[in-house]
Amino acid sequence: MRRLGILLLLLLAGCAAQRAPKINGVSFVGSREAASQAHVDALLEVYADHAAVMPFGFIREIGSAEIIYDTDRQWFGETRQGARQYIETLQGNGISVMLKPQLWIWRGLFTGEMEMDSEAGWQALEDSYRAFILNYADLAEETGVALFCVGTELEKFVTARPQFWKALIAEVRQHYSGKLTYAANWDEYGRTPFWEDLDFIGIDAYFPLSESRDPSVEELRTGWKRWKEEIRALSEGTARPVIFTEYGYRSMDFTAKKPWLVDRNQERVNLQAQANAKTALFEEFWAEPWFAGGFVWKWFIHHPVSGGAMDNRFTPQNKPAQQVIRTYYQRFQ
Repeated sequence: MRRLGILLLLLLAGCAAQRAPKINGVSFVGSREAASQAHVDALLEVYADHAAVMPFGFIREIGSAEIIYDTDRQWFGETRQGARQYIETLQGNGISVMLKPQLWIWRGLFTGEMEMDSEAGWQALEDSYRAFILNYADLAEETGVALFCVGTELEKFVTARPQFWKALIAEVRQHYSGKLTYAANWDEYGRTPFWEDLDFIGIDAYFPLSESRDPSVEELRTGWKRWKEEIRALSEGTARPVIFTEYGYRSMDFTAKKPWLVDRNQERVNLQAQANAKTALFEEFWAEPWFAGGFVWKWFIHHPVSGGAMDNRFTPQNKPAQQVIRTYYQRFQ
């Protein structure tokens, strides 16, 4: 009888873990205009309880140390003022916020390749990046956001200057009292040297899963096995939960072959492939106790005219993938 009681307790504990709330988030894309209640209502419809707000800094070219940010030439939602307005509007609807300041290099060059060719150049970049991040760490504290991301996909910068990053994280903690993460690219996170200085392991989860034009859910779940075990091992080794700071798939053929692609290729629209890929991700991760949730890439504020049946881009809006998100986000509230 005692054995039966123990088994019952274990079963109940397992069910409770499956129902544990997750970060059910979206990446709330900055726009030219302020966020309104109508823009937030669509998030509530899919049971999103977190949103990433993403002000931007711009660099003219790889090798330049100057980060340009918070100017009147930027879209409203990409500035400090706009980020504050988005945050307050979202929070007013019970949606928690991750503030995630990001860099954009002219012509969309990959930020992970950013590096300098001299010590003076590295020091200038460090000074510029420190000012950029502390500006938004202060905003994070002023607005009481739940989570702050200290950087996104900056592998060569991190690899070349690890002591700078450790010092920066310590300084951010003097400005901001909430939780911290870093958004490592899918092929970078295993080499990131400072996870134990943060509260979450953050991964932009564009892992290749399948070579198929029309991958099934089961095929995609099989594709996750290798990556999932590596992620789990890192989480357990560092005693840090994992969040997918970005996750998403384009609604096109071969969506899980190279999910990071952002080129404007002409692959055929494939709405079901996108829905299958999201289903597989939710099935593999959302019930895991070491996994804290994530932020779908990406969600535009003008919901009625975003995405749709003819769109092969990342957004799930007005596509079958939107219903997949709604189903799992409702389940894991």
